Amino acid sequence: MNASGPLARAESLIAVIPDYPSPGIQFRDITPLLADADAFRAVIDALIAPFAGTFDVVAGVEARGFLLAAAAAIAADTGVVPVRKAGKLPRPAAAVDYALEYGQATIEVHDDLPRGARVLLVDDVLATGGTLAAAHELFTAVGAEVTGTAVLLELEALGGREVLGRVERDIHTVFRA
Repeated sequence: MNASGPLARAESLIAVIPDYPSPGIQFRDITPLLADADAFRAVIDALIAPFAGTFDVVAGVEARGFLLAAAAAIAADTGVVPVRKAGKLPRPAAAVDYALEYGQATIEVHDDLPRGARVLLVDDVLATGGTLAAAHELFTAVGAEVTGTAVLLELEALGGREVLGRVERDIHTVFRA
């Protein structure tokens, strides 16, 4: 563990599921943490603390990022914006394609944020960095300013910080594995 106090307890609630969804993968299940009110509050406070006062809206990346972003937005008294997979938004949206280890994907956001809106990107895991880098590009394309990226857990061995660091300088992670 790399945390203390309430955060250490929160980190202890992240279950490691071996060989899921395929052999050799160590899946990090955050649902026990989300189910514990004190642990959930501790991580939300830790996610947004470095960015206090620097954002107008919190953007959550599908799907577990939605949960963290919504709670962060309430804690910070801001709104929340979902970053969705292609075809999931009901009205015109801006879209960005990006590469995955196994193909291509597209994410979208409604394109009606005020120009210059300050956005805090939030997600559950920083793995390879591709999705968060694409989300950063997406908000830049709609005229918003990404003021930082906050992630619950960084999987350091996958090199996502280097990929995301090409477009984002303020990256904060609560836990690292």
